[in-house]
Amino acid sequence: MKIISYNVNGIRAAINKGFLNWLQIAAPDVICLQETKAMKEQVDLSLFEKAGYPYHYWFSAEKKGYSGVAILSRMQPDHVEFGTGIDYMDMEGRNIRADFNGISVMSLYLPSGTNINRLEHKLQYMADFQEYIDRLKQERPQLVISGDYNICHRAIDIHDPVRNARVSGFLPVERAWIDDFINNGFVDSFRHFNQEPHQYSWWSYRANARNNNKGWRIDYNMVSQPLRDKLSRAVILPEARHSDHCPIMVELNV
Repeated sequence: MKIISYNVNGIRAAINKGFLNWLQIAAPDVICLQETKAMKEQVDLSLFEKAGYPYHYWFSAEKKGYSGVAILSRMQPDHVEFGTGIDYMDMEGRNIRADFNGISVMSLYLPSGTNINRLEHKLQYMADFQEYIDRLKQERPQLVISGDYNICHRAIDIHDPVRNARVSGFLPVERAWIDDFINNGFVDSFRHFNQEPHQYSWWSYRANARNNNKGWRIDYNMVSQPLRDKLSRAVILPEARHSDHCPIMVELNV
Protein backbone atom coordinates (compact mmCIF):
# COMPACT_ATOMS: atom_id res chain seq x y z
CA MET A 1 0.00 0.00 0.00
CA LYS A 2 1.62 3.22 -1.18
CA ILE A 3 0.51 6.36 0.68
CA ILE A 4 1.60 9.89 -0.22
CA SER A 5 1.06 13.04 1.82
CA TYR A 6 1.27 16.43 0.11
CA ASN A 7 0.54 19.96 1.30
CA VAL A 8 -0.37 21.41 -2.09
CA ASN A 9 -0.75 25.03 -0.92
CA GLY A 10 -3.89 25.39 -3.03
CA ILE A 11 -5.15 22.48 -5.12
CA ARG A 12 -6.18 24.69 -8.03
CA ALA A 13 -2.75 26.32 -8.18
CA ALA A 14 -1.08 22.89 -7.96
CA ILE A 15 -3.20 21.58 -10.85
CA ASN A 16 -2.05 24.54 -12.94
CA LYS A 17 1.55 23.54 -12.16
CA GLY A 18 1.14 19.96 -13.43
CA PHE A 19 0.01 18.18 -10.27
CA LEU A 20 -2.28 15.74 -12.09
CA ASN A 21 0.42 14.54 -14.50
CA TRP A 22 2.74 14.01 -11.56
CA LEU A 23 0.02 12.15 -9.66
CA GLN A 24 -0.47 9.67 -12.49
CA ILE A 25 3.27 8.98 -12.59
CA ALA A 26 3.67 8.72 -8.80
CA ALA A 27 0.58 6.46 -8.68
CA PRO A 28 -0.02 6.13 -4.93
CA ASP A 29 -2.89 3.97 -3.75
CA VAL A 30 -3.93 6.80 -1.44
CA ILE A 31 -2.89 10.44 -1.40
CA CYS A 32 -3.57 12.74 1.54
CA LEU A 33 -3.74 16.43 0.66
CA GLN A 34 -3.49 19.41 2.96
CA GLU A 35 -4.10 23.13 2.47
CA THR A 36 -6.41 22.51 -0.47
CA LYS A 37 -7.83 26.05 -0.08
CA ALA A 38 -10.98 25.19 -2.02
CA MET A 39 -14.47 23.86 -1.62
CA LYS A 40 -14.94 20.71 -3.68
CA GLU A 41 -17.51 22.49 -5.86
CA GLN A 42 -14.73 24.90 -6.89
CA VAL A 43 -12.69 22.05 -8.42
CA ASP A 44 -13.38 19.93 -11.49
CA LEU A 45 -13.59 16.59 -9.70
CA SER A 46 -13.64 14.65 -12.97
CA LEU A 47 -9.94 15.50 -13.35
CA PHE A 48 -9.10 13.26 -10.40
CA GLU A 49 -11.31 10.49 -11.69
CA LYS A 50 -9.57 10.64 -15.08
CA ALA A 51 -6.22 10.48 -13.27
CA GLY A 52 -7.25 7.16 -11.68
CA TYR A 53 -8.76 8.32 -8.38
CA PRO A 54 -12.50 7.66 -8.54
CA TYR A 55 -12.81 7.95 -4.76
CA HIS A 56 -12.11 11.44 -3.43
CA TYR A 57 -13.24 13.00 -0.18
CA TRP A 58 -12.92 16.66 0.76
CA PHE A 59 -13.19 18.45 4.08
CA SER A 60 -12.95 22.20 3.62
CA ALA A 61 -12.70 25.04 6.09
CA GLU A 62 -15.73 27.22 6.65
CA LYS A 63 -13.58 30.18 5.63
CA LYS A 64 -13.14 30.21 1.86
CA GLY A 65 -9.65 29.91 0.44
CA TYR A 66 -8.24 28.63 3.72
CA SER A 67 -6.86 25.34 5.03
CA GLY A 68 -8.79 22.21 3.94
CA VAL A 69 -7.83 18.55 3.62
CA ALA A 70 -8.69 15.74 1.22
CA ILE A 71 -8.07 12.05 0.56
CA LEU A 72 -7.95 10.61 -2.96
CA SER A 73 -7.95 6.85 -3.40
CA ARG A 74 -7.84 4.17 -6.07
CA MET A 75 -9.97 1.86 -3.93
CA GLN A 76 -13.19 2.52 -2.10
CA PRO A 77 -12.82 2.96 1.65
CA ASP A 78 -15.05 1.13 4.10
CA HIS A 79 -15.73 4.37 5.95
CA VAL A 80 -14.77 8.05 5.80
CA GLU A 81 -14.70 10.25 8.90
CA PHE A 82 -14.94 13.99 8.24
CA GLY A 83 -13.27 15.90 11.05
CA THR A 84 -12.74 14.95 14.68
CA GLY A 85 -16.02 16.11 16.20
CA ILE A 86 -14.11 18.91 17.96
CA ASP A 87 -15.81 22.05 16.71
CA TYR A 88 -12.94 24.53 16.55
CA MET A 89 -10.80 21.99 14.65
CA ASP A 90 -13.52 21.07 12.20
CA MET A 91 -14.36 24.69 11.39
CA GLU A 92 -10.88 24.93 9.86
CA GLY A 93 -11.08 21.68 7.87
CA ARG A 94 -7.97 20.03 9.29
CA ASN A 95 -8.72 16.29 9.59
CA ILE A 96 -10.21 13.61 7.37
CA ARG A 97 -9.84 9.83 7.74
CA ALA A 98 -10.52 6.92 5.41
CA ASP A 99 -10.61 3.28 6.58
CA PHE A 100 -9.43 0.50 4.26
CA ASN A 101 -9.93 -3.06 5.48
CA GLY A 102 -8.53 -2.49 8.94
CA ILE A 103 -6.01 0.23 8.04
CA SER A 104 -7.03 3.82 8.68
CA VAL A 105 -5.37 6.71 6.84
CA MET A 106 -5.77 10.27 8.10
CA SER A 107 -4.89 13.51 6.36
CA LEU A 108 -3.88 16.06 9.01
CA TYR A 109 -3.11 19.75 8.73
CA LEU A 110 -1.91 21.06 12.09
CA PRO A 111 -2.10 24.84 12.52
CA SER A 112 0.98 27.01 12.37
CA GLY A 113 1.82 29.31 15.26
CA THR A 114 2.60 32.46 13.33
CA ASN A 115 1.73 34.83 16.19
CA ILE A 116 1.01 34.53 19.89
CA ASN A 117 -2.74 33.98 19.41
CA ARG A 118 -2.20 31.31 16.76
CA LEU A 119 0.54 29.69 18.85
CA GLU A 120 -1.87 29.32 21.76
CA HIS A 121 -4.44 27.92 19.32
CA LYS A 122 -1.86 25.48 17.95
CA LEU A 123 -0.81 24.27 21.40
CA GLN A 124 -4.44 23.71 22.36
CA TYR A 125 -5.00 21.85 19.11
CA MET A 126 -1.96 19.65 19.74
CA ALA A 127 -3.19 18.71 23.22
CA ASP A 128 -6.75 17.99 22.07
CA PHE A 129 -5.54 16.09 19.02
CA GLN A 130 -3.35 13.84 21.18
CA GLU A 131 -6.33 12.97 23.36
CA TYR A 132 -8.45 12.31 20.27
CA ILE A 133 -5.81 9.98 18.79
CA ASP A 134 -5.33 8.15 22.09
CA ARG A 135 -9.04 7.28 21.96
CA LEU A 136 -9.07 6.54 18.23
CA LYS A 137 -6.18 4.06 18.52
CA GLN A 138 -8.33 1.88 20.76
CA GLU A 139 -10.88 1.57 17.96
CA ARG A 140 -8.53 1.78 14.94
CA PRO A 141 -5.11 0.44 16.05
CA GLN A 142 -3.64 0.27 12.52
CA LEU A 143 -3.42 3.98 11.88
CA VAL A 144 -1.41 6.16 9.48
CA ILE A 145 -1.52 9.89 10.22
CA SER A 146 -0.15 11.68 7.18
CA GLY A 147 0.20 15.39 6.85
CA ASP A 148 1.69 18.75 7.63
CA TYR A 149 2.43 18.83 11.35
CA ASN A 150 4.06 22.29 11.14
CA ILE A 151 6.77 21.08 13.55
CA CYS A 152 10.39 20.04 13.02
CA HIS A 153 11.28 17.26 15.42
CA ARG A 154 15.05 17.38 15.73
CA ALA A 155 17.97 19.64 14.79
CA ILE A 156 18.67 17.49 11.72
CA ASP A 157 15.17 18.33 10.48
CA ILE A 158 15.82 22.06 10.01
CA HIS A 159 18.50 23.92 8.12
CA ASP A 160 19.42 26.38 10.90
CA PRO A 161 18.45 25.00 14.31
CA VAL A 162 20.24 27.74 16.25
CA ARG A 163 18.59 30.74 14.61
CA ASN A 164 15.21 29.05 14.52
CA ALA A 165 15.20 27.89 18.15
CA ARG A 166 12.63 30.54 19.11
CA VAL A 167 10.51 30.28 15.98
CA SER A 168 7.19 28.46 16.01
CA GLY A 169 7.65 25.12 14.32
CA PHE A 170 10.87 24.45 16.24
CA LEU A 171 9.99 25.59 19.75
CA PRO A 172 10.95 23.24 22.61
CA VAL A 173 7.28 22.74 23.54
CA GLU A 174 6.41 21.73 19.97
CA ARG A 175 9.36 19.38 19.65
CA ALA A 176 8.50 17.80 23.00
CA TRP A 177 4.97 17.20 21.72
CA ILE A 178 6.33 15.27 18.72
CA ASP A 179 8.48 13.25 21.14
CA ASP A 180 5.42 12.44 23.23
CA PHE A 181 3.31 11.67 20.17
CA ILE A 182 5.88 9.12 18.95
CA ASN A 183 6.35 7.68 22.44
CA ASN A 184 2.59 7.19 22.67
CA GLY A 185 2.71 4.58 19.95
CA PHE A 186 3.84 5.97 16.58
CA VAL A 187 6.79 5.59 14.22
CA ASP A 188 8.18 8.50 12.20
CA SER A 189 8.33 6.38 9.07
CA PHE A 190 10.95 8.48 7.28
CA ARG A 191 13.37 8.39 10.21
CA HIS A 192 12.73 4.66 10.57
CA PHE A 193 14.72 4.24 7.35
CA ASN A 194 16.80 7.42 7.01
CA GLN A 195 18.87 9.25 9.64
CA GLU A 196 20.64 11.62 7.24
CA PRO A 197 20.43 15.40 7.81
CA HIS A 198 19.34 17.98 5.22
CA GLN A 199 16.17 16.08 4.30
CA TYR A 200 13.38 18.61 4.10
CA SER A 201 9.75 18.84 2.99
CA TRP A 202 9.12 22.61 3.08
CA TRP A 203 11.09 25.64 1.91
CA SER A 204 10.31 29.32 2.15
CA TYR A 205 9.60 31.06 -1.14
CA ARG A 206 12.12 33.71 -0.05
CA ALA A 207 15.88 33.94 -0.59
CA ASN A 208 16.02 31.04 -3.08
CA ALA A 209 15.63 28.71 -0.11
CA ARG A 210 14.59 25.64 -2.08
CA ASN A 211 17.43 25.75 -4.58
CA ASN A 212 19.83 26.19 -1.66
CA ASN A 213 18.05 23.44 0.30
CA LYS A 214 17.46 25.67 3.32
CA GLY A 215 14.33 23.90 4.45
CA TRP A 216 12.32 22.32 7.24
CA ARG A 217 11.00 18.77 7.58
CA ILE A 218 7.50 19.39 8.88
CA ASP A 219 5.52 16.77 6.94
CA TYR A 220 5.25 13.25 8.34
CA ASN A 221 3.74 9.86 7.67
CA MET A 222 3.32 8.72 11.27
CA VAL A 223 2.54 5.01 11.46
CA SER A 224 1.11 3.35 14.57
CA GLN A 225 3.23 0.68 16.26
CA PRO A 226 0.99 -2.25 15.11
CA LEU A 227 2.02 -1.36 11.53
CA ARG A 228 5.73 -1.05 12.28
CA ASP A 229 6.67 -4.47 10.93
CA LYS A 230 4.74 -3.76 7.73
CA LEU A 231 6.85 -0.73 6.83
CA SER A 232 8.81 -1.34 3.63
CA ARG A 233 9.91 2.13 2.47
CA ALA A 234 9.56 5.82 3.29
CA VAL A 235 10.98 8.65 1.22
CA ILE A 236 10.72 12.39 0.59
CA LEU A 237 10.02 13.41 -3.03
CA PRO A 238 11.63 16.85 -3.45
CA GLU A 239 11.58 16.74 -7.25
CA ALA A 240 7.84 17.48 -7.21
CA ARG A 241 7.44 21.25 -7.34
CA HIS A 242 3.77 22.17 -7.26
CA SER A 243 3.92 23.85 -3.84
CA ASP A 244 6.29 25.25 -1.23
CA HIS A 245 6.09 21.73 0.27
CA CYS A 246 7.02 18.50 -1.45
CA PRO A 247 5.28 15.14 -1.17
CA ILE A 248 6.36 12.40 1.21
CA MET A 249 5.68 8.71 0.72
CA VAL A 250 5.37 5.58 2.84
CA GLU A 251 4.86 2.01 1.65
CA LEU A 252 3.33 -0.78 3.73
CA ASN A 253 3.33 -4.50 3.04
CA VAL A 254 -0.31 -5.33 3.70
